[in-house]
Amino acid sequence: MTDPLPAGTGVDDQGPPGRLWDRMKADPQYAPEHLALEAVRRLGPQAQAWAERSRAQQPGITPDALAQLAVRRFTTHARLSGAMSGAAGLPGAVVDVGVLAWTQCRMALHIAAAYGVDPTSGDRAVDLLVLQKVHRIAETARVALGVAAGRERASALFSSSSGRPIGRVMLQLGGRLARMAGVGAAKRMAAKVIPGAAVLLGSWANSAAAADLARRATAMYRPATG
Repeated sequence: MTDPLPAGTGVDDQGPPGRLWDRMKADPQYAPEHLALEAVRRLGPQAQAWAERSRAQQPGITPDALAQLAVRRFTTHARLSGAMSGAAGLPGAVVDVGVLAWTQCRMALHIAAAYGVDPTSGDRAVDLLVLQKVHRIAETARVALGVAAGRERASALFSSSSGRPIGRVMLQLGGRLARMAGVGAAKRMAAKVIPGAAVLLGSWANSAAAADLARRATAMYRPATG
């Protein structure tokens, strides 16, 4: 079977790029929106290329089979990222949930591509925020994305420093990303701040959150039958 990811895709395989982390720390209130916008920009074209290449290599593959390739790969990736993380305390917890949210976005975009839905469209950022339960409906997600995009442009003109203590910023950022990544991830983040507690959750929360998102994404993008 075709590997759902091209070899050597770089740091994007592991988590959000550095510039995105900087943007989210400068504007933690809209961290999920910044992450969704960047995911579509960076990961959407990768998902589209993967789907086209996979169909060329396996002409008879069905959309369901193609989607399941992505689900298996990214669920495994989420589980391993949870098991291997070694950073402690609040910064480590924030990185954990950020990587998980990024992996979930990547999986959802690959599922969209498997079903013939354009993963590079700006509408996919709206989908991501609804799928990850950051917003209940598409309209509020669309408004929030517009606000985040405006703040992103403004950051080029004004200093991003808010004067807030970094610990407070990290707490807000971690909370927003944990909500995006799922309830299990939020509990895991809280446990990681307490020495020794994170081992009780380990990789289970990551894989469970990814599997739950996979079900919602498949339901969203699979064409209705009948």
